[in-house]
Amino acid sequence: MKKNVLIIGAGGVAQVVAHKCAQHNDVLGNIHIASRTAEKCQAIVDSVKDKGSLKVAGELQAHALNALDIEATKALIDKTQSQLVINVGSAFINMSVLQACIETGAAYLDTAIHEEPDKICETPPWYANYEWKRKELCAEKGITAILGVGFDPGVVNAYAAVAVNEYFDDVEEIDIIDINAGSHGKYFATNFDPEINFREFTGQVWSWQNSQWTSNKMFEVKRTDDLPVVGSQTSYMTGHDEVHSLSQNLGVPNVRFWMGFGEHYINVFTVLKNLGLLSEQPVTTAEGLEVIPLKVVKAVLPDPSSLAPDYAGKTCIGDVVKGKKDGKDKEVFIYNVADHAEAYAEVGSQGISYTAGVPPVAAAILIAQGAWDAGKMVNVEELDPKPFINLLNEMGLPTRIKDEQGDRALSF
Repeated sequence: MKKNVLIIGAGGVAQVVAHKCAQHNDVLGNIHIASRTAEKCQAIVDSVKDKGSLKVAGELQAHALNALDIEATKALIDKTQSQLVINVGSAFINMSVLQACIETGAAYLDTAIHEEPDKICETPPWYANYEWKRKELCAEKGITAILGVGFDPGVVNAYAAVAVNEYFDDVEEIDIIDINAGSHGKYFATNFDPEINFREFTGQVWSWQNSQWTSNKMFEVKRTDDLPVVGSQTSYMTGHDEVHSLSQNLGVPNVRFWMGFGEHYINVFTVLKNLGLLSEQPVTTAEGLEVIPLKVVKAVLPDPSSLAPDYAGKTCIGDVVKGKKDGKDKEVFIYNVADHAEAYAEVGSQGISYTAGVPPVAAAILIAQGAWDAGKMVNVEELDPKPFINLLNEMGLPTRIKDEQGDRALSF
């Protein structure tokens, strides 16, 4: 049974992960939080202690770490005797942390695909460019590595697997819809790392249609849905991690991702992009200073974790799945609704961070208990989704299903 957790990262998602690990430290054991800035890690430790989140007495410590340094990461894993590493740091560190886990034997979990700072929207499927190149090595060494186990990617992958396995004979379409109907009260801000957020939207939009990769421009294709709780919402086809694994693992001919954007966000984004301020390539100022425009924009925008106290409203994220059952057309919507204010009251983070941070802890618990200790590299849809969904129901992310039988809670 694997125990002791090393959390890498110190943003809003890491805060959720720390609180949820503390709430289940009777199973997960000691908790260590590491990032480049030890003070940020200590602030999370203090938050966990202030809210009394530890279920039982146990270690909860902060550490300074450059996670791009594989040897330093290995040393911290060994020092803390961590057998579970939850990586919620920048997407740029994934491969370094993964390698450290492979070399120490620790289980690896992350919530987003690896990226290189100077590359955007690489050749699909994205996982094949980096993580999947370590599949054989993970299998050889018996390393459990669960990729993309946030909400999207992550929970939505489990929803897709449930739909394919339990509700259809043949699935024709999986459309993942992510709507944030909340408001943070700022003129402009992103809900997670601005650098990663903008990188998702500045390149081409890859989708899987008619069993082949299809490219569109950002904000080129949109849809409007009447969704539970949040009502009528417009979303835009967007490139996203889960399309790149679901398309390869489930045998479904059409897999697309849609994200909701308001007109104000689109207008600001468009101005920044057209001015070249979202470029990941360095430029030189008149004073001879080399800067990366995207990093400058990140520096002047609000820290996403600072949005939590005033955030109001709800999110709705789920999978619209269409296909055939018993020769008849069928459609289901499997989804979750989260509340920003409730998330802040519980763990001090907003709802976007909450939906991303709870799932990797649920996955870590399933690894610790053996149910998801796969001994190889997997994406979430390759695992049994039932215990995951059941555990999320208990941990604050309840799943619902809407189909011809109505709208109801989903559990197994």
